[in-house]
Amino acid sequence: MEDLPIIDPHFHLWDLENGYYPWLSDGVKPSAFGDYTAINKTYLIDDFLTDAKGQNLVKAVHLDVGYDPADPAGETRWLQGIADRHGFPHGIVGYADLRKPDVGRLLDEHGQYANFRGIRQSMNFHTDPAKTYLTEAEVSRTPEWRRGFRELARRGLSFDLQLYYWQMEEFLDLAREFPDIQIILNHTGMQVDGPDHFEGWRSGMKALSQAPNVACKISGLGMGDWTWTVDSIRPYVEEAINAFGTDRCMFASNFPVDKLFSTYDAIWSAFKAITASFSSDERHKLFYENAERFYRL
Repeated sequence: MEDLPIIDPHFHLWDLENGYYPWLSDGVKPSAFGDYTAINKTYLIDDFLTDAKGQNLVKAVHLDVGYDPADPAGETRWLQGIADRHGFPHGIVGYADLRKPDVGRLLDEHGQYANFRGIRQSMNFHTDPAKTYLTEAEVSRTPEWRRGFRELARRGLSFDLQLYYWQMEEFLDLAREFPDIQIILNHTGMQVDGPDHFEGWRSGMKALSQAPNVACKISGLGMGDWTWTVDSIRPYVEEAINAFGTDRCMFASNFPVDKLFSTYDAIWSAFKAITASFSSDERHKLFYENAERFYRL
């Protein structure tokens, strides 16, 4: 197995004994990625590092995971304590509802912690309630939400963008209005509706990539292809890189959510196989350098 140095810019931890995560703590619900009973148990830093032990994992970034909505900064506080003891995670992306008038106060609470880098508010809107994360469409176009988004720029924070491909024009408009905010697309545009949607997804990716302040995390492909193979995900990986280029893409695991569909090694082995013909410089960007740059590690 190749020993490429890796930064994993998208993983999750949760402690169900000591924290509240509604989607886990309140029982398994219908979701965009099917039945997640198998991961509805505490997953701590030692579990993650054990899953990753077959890879040359150097750094990692933790993404918000639906922690207690009454105390979003509590997740960042907990993760910073883990980082101080274990060295991981190197970056923390927290949660904030950007519509709230006092969101600046919450951002400052997150900002007390050294490894905090930005916010994710999942924007997925779908006709299927199981795949919807928001209660209304085009939230980003409301003045309340954009006022909150502007608070990110004031603090030099990035925004992790999770959405579906038909929302990409909406967020292309946002990216153009806020060219100084680094936006990082999650999960390769989260194409979870099957191969019939491939062309629509590819068109959306090309459109969103027109904004130079948008980067793409190639991850989460198992959520849309539960029995994936290297050949079945190859078109998504290649088209994402075609759209955004090797300077604006990075590979990530989405563990332990993607543990539902494969091992940690299988994910990284697939990315290595698909990029086998790339130059060493291009691969270093995709596996390491771009994540380090976009997350200021």
